[in-house]
Amino acid sequence: MIAALAPEAIMLFREKEGMTAIVEAATAQTHGLHAEFRCRMITLHVHSALDAVGFLAGVLPQLAQAGMGVNPVSAFFHDHLFIPEDRAQDAIGLLRALSEAGDA
Repeated sequence: MIAALAPEAIMLFREKEGMTAIVEAATAQTHGLHAEFRCRMITLHVHSALDAVGFLAGVLPQLAQAGMGVNPVSAFFHDHLFIPEDRAQDAIGLLRALSEAGDA
């Protein structure tokens, strides 16, 4: 089952308890999977090293303070935030405000 998801998956992560798959809703439906966390992926277009310290530590508390759950994923080129789909626009607004404040 998981092997069939691999070409379409945004992310697959294996844990002792089982496999987590981040896939689009249509892919989940095609493979008969139940969606546990419907979200939107927001890509932070800042290229940071995987061993960099502090970037997400500055962003995530702001989202938490606004009452947003977030599942961050750090990849080689960018960090990605998976935000509940009903809060995605709120998150984008907050992230834009943080970006603009950082440019000042």
